[in-house]
Amino acid sequence: MRKRLVIVFLIPLVAILLSLGGAAGWSAARSIQQAVYSEQVGDLSYFATTARQALNSGSAAVFEGEAERFEEVYGIEIAVFDLAGAVWASSDPDRLVLSEGEAEQVRLALSGRRAEPVDAVFPWEISDATLVEPVFDDGDVIGAVMISAEVDAPRTAIFQQVTVLIAIALVSIALGVLLVFQLARWVLSPVRRLDEAMVAIERGEMDARVSEDTGPPELRRMTRVFNGMAEEIEHVLARQQEFALNASHELRNPLNALLLRVEHLATGLDDDWRDDIEETREEGRRMARILETLLNLARSGRADSMFSAVDLTTLVERRADAWREVAGPRGIDVRRFGDDLVMCVTDRTIVESALDAVIDNAVKFSPMNSLVEVAVEGGNDVCRLTVRDHGPGLAGEQVEYATDRFWRSDDSGDTPGSGLGLAIATDLLASIGGELLVSSPDDGGLRVALVIKNGAFE
Repeated sequence: MRKRLVIVFLIPLVAILLSLGGAAGWSAARSIQQAVYSEQVGDLSYFATTARQALNSGSAAVFEGEAERFEEVYGIEIAVFDLAGAVWASSDPDRLVLSEGEAEQVRLALSGRRAEPVDAVFPWEISDATLVEPVFDDGDVIGAVMISAEVDAPRTAIFQQVTVLIAIALVSIALGVLLVFQLARWVLSPVRRLDEAMVAIERGEMDARVSEDTGPPELRRMTRVFNGMAEEIEHVLARQQEFALNASHELRNPLNALLLRVEHLATGLDDDWRDDIEETREEGRRMARILETLLNLARSGRADSMFSAVDLTTLVERRADAWREVAGPRGIDVRRFGDDLVMCVTDRTIVESALDAVIDNAVKFSPMNSLVEVAVEGGNDVCRLTVRDHGPGLAGEQVEYATDRFWRSDDSGDTPGSGLGLAIATDLLASIGGELLVSSPDDGGLRVALVIKNGAFE
């Protein structure tokens, strides 16, 4: 943004300075050329009078003496031409050959045409300045006077003027660049601080704020809005953290009491109940692990993942057995498919919780007497758990909203739920570097894939 802002300010500034400098340079060059022309016209008028007297008297001695002294002092050549166009008198007797342009000027002067002002040219295009004026006597042309001067002095003056203007333009551009950079820094400083504050908030520093005392008024207002928004987000997250902390803490006591009662009941049951009691204990321990994860998340703002080698096949088999009991009354079978042994270095609790949320969603929307397929696939970099149901599924445009919080399909009808299951599973997997992929098979239903990053290959 700073680069674009500098370009937007700098290009017009440089264009304006160059335009003004070019116009000033052209004006200075034109002024010097006009001054030289005016001086030549004055000298030419003086010598035209002297030439008329000399031509009438038929003696060139006086004129030549005066012209030679003038050339010695000013370096300007003077010559008089008769009606035939031949040199009649000159300050430089050796000058007998005229250039093509000078010959044309002499011809026009002998025809009675006066000298015209010189056109404006660039200083490097200026050649020797030559003017020719007709000599009149009683209205008749009796000859012509030519004055020719070198232009080294005016050319040098023009170049000096141009050099000064270039120096002024360069200094002005340098000052303009400095001013534009300072202006861009002043304008963008609140934006830079806003960016730094947003990065800090993204890192979890919820108390990051931006000073509101610098920058343009419009950006100061944006800064105040940002600070208010950050304050509100901090309060909301604090309330969420307090709720999660209180809820998880309050759930620990009844869960511990429930586990103690299970142990007490186990002492009065025979061996036929051993498997059921062990499954109940395992569910209780799993709930305790989930609550501990929730407590850690509430305290620190992030889950401290406990990575270990997990047998995903066994994990899926156990969760399928657990959900088979829940889905059994509706005739829904939850069955595992896929590889017999899939090992993955990941967080067991998070994978279990995410898988439960997905299976719960699949069972909830499956029709009676249907099948929920849970497949396990291994890989070096990632492992994949796929849950496939045969319910109503989702239309193509609805799939992308399936993981949004509180979103439910219009076809869900009276099916209980809050629209949080897949969103929670997505967040859980994201905390360990995984992702949740939702798709609609061609033959109906919904396929949800849990892609789990294998920590052993990082």
